[in-house]
Amino acid sequence: MEDKSSVVAALQRVKAINGKSFSEIAATTGLTNVYVAQLFRRQAQLKPETVASLRSAVPQLDDTHIEAMMLPPMRSYDPNLLQEPAVYRLHEAVMHFGESIKEIINEDFGDGIMSAIDFYCSVDKIKGIDGKDRVLVTFDGKYLPHVEQKTEHSAARLYK
Repeated sequence: MEDKSSVVAALQRVKAINGKSFSEIAATTGLTNVYVAQLFRRQAQLKPETVASLRSAVPQLDDTHIEAMMLPPMRSYDPNLLQEPAVYRLHEAVMHFGESIKEIINEDFGDGIMSAIDFYCSVDKIKGIDGKDRVLVTFDGKYLPHVEQKTEHSAARLYK
């Protein structure tokens, strides 16, 4: 397995053969369902402590698959992905509500951002108050305050 697309295709075939959903694999591994999906798309790195539980959930994964999943991934996306309606709607929701979400973050935390590195994401199916199926997307990111950039706190000054 050389390039990312061939690795992802192989991993997707293994998952299809296995027949379990990302959520079912997540339940066995203790990972979020989105992180499991990211592993199978080579958008996240499999950690050594998770190998045994992933092998238990997906025994069809061979050593080559596991080795590929343990490499630091090239995190990227296809710009055409926004043409996929589910992805476009998620993007649209963030664009529509983003300014208000940002203002609430600033009110509740101060001037800063939500990390997308120290970050958990999950997708759950829930019932609404009307009894209809609803999609619950959870973004759980560490708060990172913006810092005032004082020269006395900059390590770069030590090298001048």
